[in-house]
Amino acid sequence: MAGIDTERGKTMGGTALVLGATGGIGGAVARALLEDGWAVRALARDGEAAEARWTGSPHGRLVWTTGDALHGEDVARAAEGAAFIVHAVNPPGYRNWDRVVLPMIDNSIAAARRAGGARIVLPGTIYNFDPARCPIVGSDTPQTPLTRKGRIRVALEDRLSQAAREGVPSLIVRAGDFFGPGAPQSWFAQVLARDPLKRIVVPGGPGIGHSWAYLPDLARSVAGLMGRADRLAAFERVQFAGYWDPDGTALPSAVRRVIGRPDLPIRRFPWWLIRMLAPFGGFPRELAEIEPYWRHPQRLDNARLLALLGDEPRTPLDAALRATFALA
Repeated sequence: MAGIDTERGKTMGGTALVLGATGGIGGAVARALLEDGWAVRALARDGEAAEARWTGSPHGRLVWTTGDALHGEDVARAAEGAAFIVHAVNPPGYRNWDRVVLPMIDNSIAAARRAGGARIVLPGTIYNFDPARCPIVGSDTPQTPLTRKGRIRVALEDRLSQAAREGVPSLIVRAGDFFGPGAPQSWFAQVLARDPLKRIVVPGGPGIGHSWAYLPDLARSVAGLMGRADRLAAFERVQFAGYWDPDGTALPSAVRRVIGRPDLPIRRFPWWLIRMLAPFGGFPRELAEIEPYWRHPQRLDNARLLALLGDEPRTPLDAALRATFALA
């Protein structure tokens, strides 16, 4: 396991495998780990193409390996000698997500076991909880999912819990909706502030609060927790609080302010249309399942994260938005 340089608070040494480094959270965590001095490997279906697209890091080189997270031997080979496996991977285009997400975590568990008990790190979601009954989500909040997606996420975490009892530890870091550079598939980038920015579309209902996670801050928290493995329970769940928008107006107002367009129109997301189309299946049905998470406020209680790290990385909101929009 990697040690800690208490002077700088940085991880010194250690090897981590990142599954999903071509995505938002996986790529951000890989960069944070390189900054902390880790040796970082990444698995991609086309390692050469992924390396060519990788924007790089001034802190070290990401070593790419060709393989598929759906193939257990590929994951096991890439994980040899690793202390951590960051499981931030999804199937291409989320196709057949419901059928492959559990086999993929099984592959990571098997690879971690063959690596001698590497710890699996999983980005968690709020879909494990009923938003009408859980206004605050903590490490021990009962998981009562409303949706098929949520039930699968609960099953995924249950498998990690069982594996921890069998010698494969894990760390789940739960956060709200992402925004920031390198998060093109987020609600922020696809709905709220879609490029080209002609309007702001607010998914939440009037007066409803929402939790947002600035991706670089979340990644710094994940890397910090990985560097403190000696303090973690065998099965550890923590929440990243991020930015809490108490009534759904703070983030849109900050977007207007940062881009210098105070008159930019603000519109409500057309959930009525999604509900009308949902019975026909496909993407509208998937989207309709998520609506309750925008109709009820859910805050994330980061008490356990603070106990482990001392504080939570927090970039000022305007600075975070400037980086998101790539403004000087």
